Amino acid sequence: MMVRNVVIGMLFVTVIAPIVLYTDRLGTFPTFSSSSSSNDFVEDVTTFAFNGETGRLNVLSQESSSKFKESIGMVYSDNSHHQSLSDSSKVILESSTDTGNSKKDLLLGESREHASARVLSTTNEENRSMSENAIKQVTDDEIEDGNQVKPDTDTEGDGKDDAMGTDSKEIQKQINDVSGDTAAKHEQTTESSVRVVKREPAKTRPEKQNERVAIPDGRVRHLKDQLVRARVYLSLPATRNNPHFTRELRLRVKEVQRVLGDASKDSELGKNSYDKLKAMEQTLTKGRQIQDDCASAVKKLRAMLHSTEEQLRVHKKQTLFLTQLTAKTLPKGLHCLPLRLTTEYYTLNTSEQNFPNQEKLEDPQLYHYALFSDNVLAAAVVVNSTITRAKDPAKHVFHIVTDRLNYAAMRMWFLVNPPGKATIQVQNIEEFTWLNASYSPVLKQLASQSMIDYYFRTHRASSDSNLKFRNPKYLSILNHLRFYLPEIFPKLNKVLFLDDDIVVQKDLTGLWSLDMKGNVNGAVETCGESFHRFDRYLNFSNPLIAKNFDPRACGWAYGMNIFDLDEWKRQNITDVYHSWQKLNRDRQLWKLGTLPPGLITFWKRTFPLDKSWHVLGLGYNPSVSQKDIERAAVIHYNGNMKPWLEIGISKYRNYWAKHVDYDHLYLRDCNINP
Repeated sequence: MMVRNVVIGMLFVTVIAPIVLYTDRLGTFPTFSSSSSSNDFVEDVTTFAFNGETGRLNVLSQESSSKFKESIGMVYSDNSHHQSLSDSSKVILESSTDTGNSKKDLLLGESREHASARVLSTTNEENRSMSENAIKQVTDDEIEDGNQVKPDTDTEGDGKDDAMGTDSKEIQKQINDVSGDTAAKHEQTTESSVRVVKREPAKTRPEKQNERVAIPDGRVRHLKDQLVRARVYLSLPATRNNPHFTRELRLRVKEVQRVLGDASKDSELGKNSYDKLKAMEQTLTKGRQIQDDCASAVKKLRAMLHSTEEQLRVHKKQTLFLTQLTAKTLPKGLHCLPLRLTTEYYTLNTSEQNFPNQEKLEDPQLYHYALFSDNVLAAAVVVNSTITRAKDPAKHVFHIVTDRLNYAAMRMWFLVNPPGKATIQVQNIEEFTWLNASYSPVLKQLASQSMIDYYFRTHRASSDSNLKFRNPKYLSILNHLRFYLPEIFPKLNKVLFLDDDIVVQKDLTGLWSLDMKGNVNGAVETCGESFHRFDRYLNFSNPLIAKNFDPRACGWAYGMNIFDLDEWKRQNITDVYHSWQKLNRDRQLWKLGTLPPGLITFWKRTFPLDKSWHVLGLGYNPSVSQKDIERAAVIHYNGNMKPWLEIGISKYRNYWAKHVDYDHLYLRDCNINP
């Protein structure tokens, strides 16, 4: 009996007790079949929050996780896929430690994980372009970080398995089975997106290379920049405290200066220029490492910039002054010529000093020209070019007025070089006894002490900054003689006025037959540019000027003007000129010169000529159209760069020089060359 009880006890311990314990455990283990868990899970899933918003899913309460389908057109706003993966991992870890709702939270976290993973899939063909943009954005961020996109299962490391319990591993296996298809699709899509991103730089790289434009003469500019930087470093205290670096830097400066020389183009540099550039750059790199005070470098650069700008301003002012001085100065050859001619003139007999055809001087039926000049060679070119182009030279009469110093020389030149059948008259302005200070206000002003001080006293605080208005030629009455044509030629009807810096290229007789419609002056207008309008020459801040004239009115050119002397006398133009000159005795209405008073005197009395009659700018503008020059009847070297000066524009010089016989005895004796 005792033996049987022992056997039954052992059987109970070894067989029945485990069965009871095992079944009890199964009874307490929560399963998916429990209604409460199922209801909780369905309720949780159907009301999950996505991007902070709560929505309802139309799913059945008994629908299993294996039947979840991938949503189409879902938008996920996370910046990168890694962030979504890390968030899902955190959800799983938290769910593994939750004893109440571990399975449903785990499923919820995994569903969110796959919802974020499905962003990269492109199952909808209609939204392919939008998907590709999202893929490219995600993959660009991941590739920049040096990572490659992997499926969801690959991003979960072994450490996560260790943290999870055995039950969590089983649940994770079920979830992985459910999401296998989605992960596979995600992996395929990710790989294709990576391939797209890898091909993208290959397409854009040539475009970036094409955008790089080579800087012309870049090496020369680089070398000059290095010299500037080197000088800055040499002036800084940190460099002066380092004698070894100072010697090295000075050596590099000498090398670069030797290589650079006067080169302005890369093609003018030596073969070793690149080596010197590279060596200097290495030395400058050392200097940059030595310098620790950027503020000092900035101050020094600003000081150098200010100094350079100041030097530039001074050089510009010196250039302007020297140009004006050159324009005012008579070259040695042109000074020699009148002296030689004057000497020869006074060796002639009285009978040899007279010109032929003097009876034509007052014939109004002929073509009369007025030329006021003290430059013998310039006057000769005007006469020669006019006669050369004239159809009937015998009908042309030239009236030349000069000063006392050049009177004999001017007469001698045209006695030795007569203008063919044309008639020449040379007059001395000193013989015009009617032209005196009591009659001419401008002559009175020119003789005043204030005017002399304006021109000849230096360093005046009130002097005009524009040097061209201080040209002593304005002191010469020859420059103002054009306002007294009726007094000089009382028996003529029309006179063509010519400056001595013009060249005639066509016959000018057509100007005498023009109907000027009651106007006194025929001239070419110059209002094609803004600075040739009235406000450029007159002081419109003065109420007298502002009341009587239009600031936007067109200016016109002196140098080739046809004057109707009958209308001049009828409209009493000389008195108009005198009245305005008296009002401008303090130079408040306009600066000095003859064009401003001409604009005022002939206001609304000027007939506009066709522009082909007169082309200007050859004495200052190197961009005058070649076509305009060739079709012009008269070309004008107005400006400082006269063709007989060395500063003359070379490409225009031949138009003037071809009317000069440089083989002439007097020109060779005075060493006047083309």
